[in-house]
Amino acid sequence: MLPDLINGLKEDKLEVFNIIYERYHGKLYSFIKLKTQSEFIAEEVVQLTFITLWERRLKLSEKVDLDLQLFGMAKQIMLGELRKEARRIKHNENAMISPLAESLIKAVENRDLLKHFEREIENQPRMRRMVYELSRKNGFSHQEIAELLSISPKTVENHISKVLSALKQYMYLFL
Repeated sequence: MLPDLINGLKEDKLEVFNIIYERYHGKLYSFIKLKTQSEFIAEEVVQLTFITLWERRLKLSEKVDLDLQLFGMAKQIMLGELRKEARRIKHNENAMISPLAESLIKAVENRDLLKHFEREIENQPRMRRMVYELSRKNGFSHQEIAELLSISPKTVENHISKVLSALKQYMYLFL
């Protein structure tokens, strides 16, 4: 159903856009309001997200879930709005709030990206996940992992490479 929605958008079908709007408006609003604690920013971000969705409809990927692409857009727009607000506060008040706003933006960016990474790692096959965690979380070398799991160092390298490739997909959505 979701690839059909993306294809419908790419074919300029307004009824498909309306279906997506009805399905995701409330979810996006709740997500942004939870992150910002601001109804005004949530309304602005959701509106701008759907405008952006329509403008970028031809660039949507059929290989990435629509909700992931939509929430990625919303997050980028939210961060842009928070940056604008931080600049406004900095220029208007020259107050100490500006560094706080900047640190909030960075915290939101890092926490959300980390959550997506952790979820993607959890979805990897058991052996690939184990190899990645031994390398990245436990600091084992490729040779040590190979000996521990009775596989070749090249296999270890391949597993880690595949996990990193999967993580790059999320990086593009959040950068």
